[in-house]
Amino acid sequence: VQLVESGGGLVQAGGSLRLSCAASGRTVSSYAMAWFRQSPLNEREFLAAVSWSGGTSFYKDAVKDRSTISRETKNNTMYLEIHSLKPEDTGVYFCAAGPYFDTGGSGYEYWGQGTQVTVSS
Repeated sequence: VQLVESGGGLVQAGGSLRLSCAASGRTVSSYAMAWFRQSPLNEREFLAAVSWSGGTSFYKDAVKDRSTISRETKNNTMYLEIHSLKPEDTGVYFCAAGPYFDTGGSGYEYWGQGTQVTVSS
């Protein structure tokens, strides 16, 4: 399975982004998927996860009121919309897929290379 993130870039504080994670190589329809963020000052942190069916999602408290995670099984793609972006949202955003719905990261077998998000103040 290969995961490729896209949709990152430079955005002003208060703006919005929609990140995409496209899976190829095999279907990930039976896998849970998640988004993580890595910034220079922080360790990799969990942001949001969605179950294989898309029916269950879970968010980090810091983003749950301004983010939406979703997936389209037919397109083998997952999305993360983030609104009201803040400078502290700056970082590299990674998507992951695996058999377990996990917030720590160890449950995911496959990881993308990441997409940079920079939020200017």
